[in-house]
Amino acid sequence: MSKNLKITLGAIYLFILISFLYFLFSRFDISRIDDFSYYKLIQANIDEFIGKNLILNLILFFVFTIIWIMLLGFGSPILLLSGILFGKWLGTFISTISISIGALFLYIIAKFFFRDFVNFLLKDKFGKYIDRFQQNEFYYFLAFRFSGGLGIPFGLQNVLPVIFNIKNSNYFFASFLGFIPHFFIWNAVGSGINNFIRGSDSFNFTNLIMNKEIYIPILIFLILVSISIIVKKYFLKLLILKKII
Repeated sequence: MSKNLKITLGAIYLFILISFLYFLFSRFDISRIDDFSYYKLIQANIDEFIGKNLILNLILFFVFTIIWIMLLGFGSPILLLSGILFGKWLGTFISTISISIGALFLYIIAKFFFRDFVNFLLKDKFGKYIDRFQQNEFYYFLAFRFSGGLGIPFGLQNVLPVIFNIKNSNYFFASFLGFIPHFFIWNAVGSGINNFIRGSDSFNFTNLIMNKEIYIPILIFLILVSISIIVKKYFLKLLILKKII
């Protein structure tokens, strides 16, 4: 890809990103950010709106999430939002499939248009794992997703497989399955926050944290983080030392 084309695409990306962020944050009244009644009003309006237009809102959220992942490259706010909007079960499903598709689109774009740039950024550090990774790319990438991407920022996680040239189908299904445990926890927290706002007259941080819909997902999250650290510890060692037959 020519340098001028890369600059043009980068400028278009930045313009879309800035416009998107402006539109998003201009919808909120920042002056009432510390007013709990404002959040209760938002929560009541959300419940009413989602209840009347569930299918339409699922479609809109699906499209919005794909665009968000492609532009911003991180998913935590989306996961909390999906739990708030749709509850932990439906929220987990719609966020997992939409983020997986958004990440896949980002991967495909990076593979076809920015392969040289991705290789320049990441191949020196991760190139030594290519041979082992390609022997069983689905299971390695599944472990990679489940372990939280080895601590790599989510946006880079989505384009790192460019250096391994993972098949699109393996990329999508490994992402989808690897995301589910972590995404469910985020959605459960989002759902718990929504229920807390619905059932409370004022904000109390202690009551929020001690709500079982909040602290149980957080405890499970800490357990998953511990498991992920173990997976991370042995993941790269496995890539180097153990040959999968």
